[in-house]
Amino acid sequence: MTHALVIGGTRFIGRHTVEEFLAHDYDVTIFNRGNHDNPFADDERVDHVQGDRTDDMDLQTASLAAKPDVVVDCVAYKPAEVERAVEVFSDVDAYVYISSGDAYGREEIPKREGETPMRPCTPDQAEDDSGETYGNRKAEGDRVVFEAAESGVNAMSVRPCIVYGPHDYTERMDYWLNRVENYDRIVVPGDGQNVWHRAYVEDVASALRVVAEEGEAGEVYNVGDRRLVTLEEMLDLAADAMDTDVDVVHAGERELAVGGLDTSKFVLYRDYPHVLDTNKLASLGWESTSLETAMARTVEEHRESERDGAEYDPGREAEERVLGVLDTL
Repeated sequence: MTHALVIGGTRFIGRHTVEEFLAHDYDVTIFNRGNHDNPFADDERVDHVQGDRTDDMDLQTASLAAKPDVVVDCVAYKPAEVERAVEVFSDVDAYVYISSGDAYGREEIPKREGETPMRPCTPDQAEDDSGETYGNRKAEGDRVVFEAAESGVNAMSVRPCIVYGPHDYTERMDYWLNRVENYDRIVVPGDGQNVWHRAYVEDVASALRVVAEEGEAGEVYNVGDRRLVTLEEMLDLAADAMDTDVDVVHAGERELAVGGLDTSKFVLYRDYPHVLDTNKLASLGWESTSLETAMARTVEEHRESERDGAEYDPGREAEERVLGVLDTL
């Protein structure tokens, strides 16, 4: 394998995926609409084919232009898009589809490939664009991959959990980093022991390459940090990376209600733990970055960016009311 085509390739997971393949001596072509700044515009090692992945002709053009050995599909959000891709790239050495941990349809700890049931997907859900059907559509994309593999296509899936790290345009982690950097006291819902499995973005990129090289057709591989941390431990890691201290203040439902808040107002909080078993991926030789290193790199890029996660901010005044009540207890 010497040439990788990354569908997407300029924003977050795709950007790190390009860097991962370049670091392992691949030639790389990115295929996208060109709607976002291309961080590889001046890199002679990276070719760019502009087009719409939902257009069959554009997808075929990208295939003919790149002649890839490996295809990593970062932006397939509907099953029909995966169906077209496995047809166009049916003869590549590896087609790797980025699915999601949200494809799992039952709450259990941990969620395992091939054991934990997947979400169903109705025809209407398959064509929907809302966040409510994201997991359903990703699960159906997995099923397309499985069927393609049965027909001889070397297609595989990678299922990340919540992804964080440099250049994360979702700003979910940025909200908490902004809190750690600017406030001595941080309100955390519950007892701080919430667990929502996260995956460092460089590890997701390396997983995509390892699966392309070592994975088996028709298989799906979970990816996430090998050591999980609670929400409170995540904030402690961030504080250490920023060389500061924070006081994490726990707030239950009654205390939050004083500020007009509830647990749903806090990003990266989940009542029931979400944990993926990553042993299958590790068996291919994949390793994850230490949490300390991952957070240090995340913090460094966060400080260089203008992202603050403001869209997730429940309101500091509301939090101050909660803190005031807790101080009287």
